Amino acid sequence: MATARAVIDIRRATRDDLPQVMSVMTAAFDPQYGEAWSESQLAGMLMGGAARLSVAYVARAPAGFALTRTVADETELMLLATHPDFRDQGVANALLRAAMDDARADGAETMFLEVRRGNSAERLYTRNGFANVGERREYYRGNKGQVFDARTFRRALI
Repeated sequence: MATARAVIDIRRATRDDLPQVMSVMTAAFDPQYGEAWSESQLAGMLMGGAARLSVAYVARAPAGFALTRTVADETELMLLATHPDFRDQGVANALLRAAMDDARADGAETMFLEVRRGNSAERLYTRNGFANVGERREYYRGNKGQVFDARTFRRALI
């Protein structure tokens, strides 16, 4: 049985949205993998002006977010997360599509990202035209010192 698609409202976030973003971050990222960021790390990215934080709401509840950074003609997708209560409702796909549209509007010609090897999000990226272009050994450090490899994905935006 297919899951119904939610009505997703995606907005550009500001520092005022950080508590909602952090509620998604805490719920979405398993601490064993060391992928989640702190609120101060997110705030620091927003201060520089090169980063864009978008937050997705479903029925006014924070459902997901995406953090990107554009430099010259490349955009890096730094974080993308969906709250577990809103998975399989199109939130991650909508956030990724919005991030690609924003990157194009900012003049980016390519987008790249790193994702933990074996993360189910790899399917999202390949379905959206991203290709695996490399690996970073021991990129993530988990909460007990264990290390995890990352896969690098890239996609042309033009």
